[in-house]
Amino acid sequence: MIDPDNTRPRGFAAVVVAAGQGLRAGGTVPKQFARWRGQPLVRHSVERLIAAGAAPVVVAIPENHRALAEAALAGLAPLTLVAGGATRQASVCAALEHLAATGGVKRVLIHDAARPDLPPAVIASLVNALATAPGAIPVLPVVDSVVRGAAGLRQSAVERDGLYRVQTPQAFRFDAILAAHRAWNKAREAGDDATVAEAAGLAIALVSGDEALRKVTFASDFEDTAMICRTGTGFDVHRLVDGEELWLCGVRIDHPKGLSGHSDADVAIHALVDALLGAIAAGDIGDHFPPSDPQWKGASSDRFLAHAAALVRASGHAIAHVDVTIICEAPKIGPHKAAMRARLGAILGVAPDSVSVKATTTERLGLTGRGEGIAAQAVATVMSTKGTL
Repeated sequence: MIDPDNTRPRGFAAVVVAAGQGLRAGGTVPKQFARWRGQPLVRHSVERLIAAGAAPVVVAIPENHRALAEAALAGLAPLTLVAGGATRQASVCAALEHLAATGGVKRVLIHDAARPDLPPAVIASLVNALATAPGAIPVLPVVDSVVRGAAGLRQSAVERDGLYRVQTPQAFRFDAILAAHRAWNKAREAGDDATVAEAAGLAIALVSGDEALRKVTFASDFEDTAMICRTGTGFDVHRLVDGEELWLCGVRIDHPKGLSGHSDADVAIHALVDALLGAIAAGDIGDHFPPSDPQWKGASSDRFLAHAAALVRASGHAIAHVDVTIICEAPKIGPHKAAMRARLGAILGVAPDSVSVKATTTERLGLTGRGEGIAAQAVATVMSTKGTL
């Protein structure tokens, strides 16, 4: 089923192929784990597939880089990592077998991690095409002249009518592509899944691709000079009172007093929500969750933060880094920092190394110094995922 705006299909799974070992793009790690526009390359397409409705997403990874993969994809769900094989076809087959073993699905998109910029409209077109064909691939027409050559010399021109550049993701009815991969001659290499499907006699529909789906291959592809960052700041303060629980950064802390507010009064999250909203010029927390609305009474502040993160991504940005400073005399924040960073990262869908939590005091000056309340300030940096604003 497709949403009315035709950009959010439902009822499909996704396989992301990220099992390569090569270092052709330079650096010391496989390119799918190198940073592109502020995040590991593989994370971009996985985030977009999840946002488009893919569930579950299975990522085929090099087993000897599992820790790298887990860090690159921290906080994303529903997500499963499987060990890839020696070839691309073997990696895809392993991911499909995992889906089959866990109940199977009706439709699956298979995508290369090296194509990070994945437009929702392409996903919708692919899923729609499966209503009339067992497979569908995104293509772009060949617009340049094409020639055959040998020994460095032109031999003959090639008629370009009917020639297309093939992209991923490629979409298939699950049972059909699983059977095709099982039947594939493992002695042959398959450049893509359409090749495997075609060998099994499956008809493949062509849908319009997108230039944004370019493949990141070489070191120069990581030099994105058009990337633009935006920064937002937030500040909040709440009074400490008897009879309330104390929540900071989504973590409940044992303390004689808690913070007073319409929601759970998590002052650190409230400051961070304002920082994220400020970075994309989307107002403040009160605009989105007014205290006059009874539905937010006692609400968990992680809902506010998840909403802000979703707005950031919907605006065409990725969260690059957040920094929260908690200002209080007590409780001591140090013992809780790791849990706070992990919790914020999970809510935001970013790796823990993109989250900073610090604490300071006011040397017993002011309301925080007297223990009457807790304040927090936050800074959030987001990066355009489209290269321009």
